[in-house]
Amino acid sequence: MIEIKNNVYYCGLNDKDRKIFDELIPLEHGTTYNSYLVKGSEKTALIDTMYPPMSDEFLKNLGDVKIDYIIANHGEQDHSGTLPKLIEKYPDAVIVTNRFCKNNIMEMLLIPPARIKEIQNGEELSLGDKTLKFYIAPGVHWPDTMFTYLVEDKMLFTCDFLGAHYTFDDNIYADNSEALKLSAKRYYAEIMMPFRKMCQKYTQLVKEINPEMVLPSHGPIYKNPKFILDLYEDWTSDEPKNLVVMPYVSMYGSVKEMIDYLAEKLNAAGIQTLKHDIVSDDLGDLAMALVDAKTIVLGSSMVLASPHPAAANAAYLANVLNPKAQYATIIGSYGWGGDLIDKLAGMLSNLKVEIIEPVLVKGRAKADTYQKLDEMAKTIIEKHN
Repeated sequence: MIEIKNNVYYCGLNDKDRKIFDELIPLEHGTTYNSYLVKGSEKTALIDTMYPPMSDEFLKNLGDVKIDYIIANHGEQDHSGTLPKLIEKYPDAVIVTNRFCKNNIMEMLLIPPARIKEIQNGEELSLGDKTLKFYIAPGVHWPDTMFTYLVEDKMLFTCDFLGAHYTFDDNIYADNSEALKLSAKRYYAEIMMPFRKMCQKYTQLVKEINPEMVLPSHGPIYKNPKFILDLYEDWTSDEPKNLVVMPYVSMYGSVKEMIDYLAEKLNAAGIQTLKHDIVSDDLGDLAMALVDAKTIVLGSSMVLASPHPAAANAAYLANVLNPKAQYATIIGSYGWGGDLIDKLAGMLSNLKVEIIEPVLVKGRAKADTYQKLDEMAKTIIEKHN
């Protein structure tokens, strides 16, 4: 364990070798599972626990410390998965959480209800000379998420919120580097962006609480909370950047030719474009680009009279991440027919976007195709201006 300050300890673990999270999200740097021990003059609390495969190492690190309370900020098992072993090791310890999380850990971890103390929003728990205050924050990630605030030391434990899949060695504190910024943005894009409005709300709550330190459950601790809060204010704002994101798949080069042509026209007008080959590029990079995009141009070839599966996957991704983009359109090429436009547009139904007239061509682009692309470029330029 590493002492942070005033009898508050970091007892989390690095998982540098983990390559994928939730069987879905690639991990560039692995991740951490952060847990914190708070020793008061009368009672000791453990805030969040550990990912189950690392439970034994976690329990070994805790040693023979006495634990009175185990705070469950969130029921997902990368944070609560060691609860069954902890209540066995500490038969008198009480799990403290909210009603939603109580239900989750009972159902997912088979925790007996008699071991759980249910708290309300704003409730406090005394450890003697230290006080924990709880802020229930439903919807910032899961419906059961809450924050724990250590009042006397002005330390806010935010669980998944404001986190990053970012590992470290001896230095558990944020270095405020560009690498950390990118990891935090990727984490926001892939995990938090579907809840952008709630993230917007709770960013402001954290600013109102005004902690001296933010301690998430993934990634480093922020001694300067302003660094991550300023980033979240930007990412969650309602105003997109002057950016057109162009994910595409091009089986024989026709779609790529049209995407390249449109990008050149937009760049010449001072609009930033980001082209993304859906097949070969990292989808995490696409998710990060969608954070800032004002317009999404989805390019697709056709397979068996339907959108290419990679394009359908990108449309699905954009739809579930639900970025703040204001406009969208489609560029496509087909060989013998089918329904590309309506099917792809239908996959974007969650997005509150205005659809700009798509461009679809049989085979390669021709003179009239380029005229339509010029019109598309003109429309996008007018919208962005």
